[in-house]
Amino acid sequence: MAFEGIGASVRRKEDVRFLSGRGHYTDDINRPGQLYAYIKRSDRPHARINGIDTKAAAAAPGVVAVFTGADLAAEEIGGLPCGWQIHNKDGSPMAEPPHPVLAIGKVRHVGDPIAVVIAETRQQAKDAAELLVLDLTDLPAVANVRDAIAPGASRVHDDVADNQCYDWHLGDKALVDAAFASAAKVVRLDLLNNRLIPNAMEPRAAVGEFDTSSGDFTLYTTSQNPHVIRLLMGAFVLHIPENKLRVVAPDVGGGFGSKIYHYAEEAIVTWASGKVRRPVKWTAERSESFISDAHGRDHDSVAEMALDKDGHFLALRVNTICNMGAYLSTFAPAVPTYLYATLLAGVYKTPAIYVEVKAVFTNTVPVDAYRGAGRPEASFLLERLVDAIAQDTGIDRIELRRKNFIPADAFPYQTPVALQYDSGDYEATLKGALLASDYAGF
Repeated sequence: MAFEGIGASVRRKEDVRFLSGRGHYTDDINRPGQLYAYIKRSDRPHARINGIDTKAAAAAPGVVAVFTGADLAAEEIGGLPCGWQIHNKDGSPMAEPPHPVLAIGKVRHVGDPIAVVIAETRQQAKDAAELLVLDLTDLPAVANVRDAIAPGASRVHDDVADNQCYDWHLGDKALVDAAFASAAKVVRLDLLNNRLIPNAMEPRAAVGEFDTSSGDFTLYTTSQNPHVIRLLMGAFVLHIPENKLRVVAPDVGGGFGSKIYHYAEEAIVTWASGKVRRPVKWTAERSESFISDAHGRDHDSVAEMALDKDGHFLALRVNTICNMGAYLSTFAPAVPTYLYATLLAGVYKTPAIYVEVKAVFTNTVPVDAYRGAGRPEASFLLERLVDAIAQDTGIDRIELRRKNFIPADAFPYQTPVALQYDSGDYEATLKGALLASDYAGF
């Protein structure tokens, strides 16, 4: 008899149409009378916008409209909102500078959108964008977190001192400091978790459509979370009532987090469709995706473990500086705090943990959740530290882990960093991994 219920093998039902080329993606959608948008982006990491001459582009063949940040500002279009608030150690709110849909005053990273050209064909829009005359003054730029917080560093946002978004912490500092003071040994690890760029099978795309008879807007978008897009774009950016805005997400074509957020292009095509009274479509080019899709990771950390004379973990202390990029993406502040620091206990019964996280603005593409979001960063840091301890102390790396595992009979287990684990048997998991990998014979 076939096994049913939890643990049963479940056959996938959606694969046939994808494997046979019958998927339906946003770029497959074409609306009657559709126009095409091409977005002119900054090729500089940091520059002041002195002026944008759109006359030649607007007069180019096939061009219907050219819009800049000034046009959106004139209609009081809002900036892209951040969906997660973090507070500093002293309880004050994080710095949340404006994130304009099209750059106003300055560009702050390569790829920052400056203007949009809308034309009868994609090629006409792209050709016309080359005719835009940008008067820019280059400004000093900072790309990594250490440079961004150095004394005298150029400010990404003029009103954000030290380029610091927030200074947050979790855990019992006094308890950790006391454990370190009495430790038989302390092992330290400096670790860079490098920035990565998502690269989905299908680049992002968006089609905005305005119904002139009803006043309704429809956005077709490459999104993992159309409800968030509808909420944020309708309420905070374009000020469209929910009953007048529909967001449709067809097949996504890969994302792993990078297609969850509300992006500028979605607001651009939706707003522009209302201005030109025709549907407006935008599809990213592959190289464009690399400078417009939210990046991931980018942590600079120092981790220290205090141990007793037998190699038992007494306390963990972690200081992480995380790169937010030039602006706050939708969920970015949550990733290195509640999705990272709360996982730093890992599978170990470390009695005390204290984590400090500083978030920093730089002249780079905004960073947000990608493929696990904070959890991989925490696991990588902790397991690299355990290996460093094994190397430093001479204790076998497997024995060191076994010595410090949370025992199977200790569940439910309360960690020092907020989370409670309901169950686990790490010894059994490790034993199975050692057998499967032929660790003894490697």
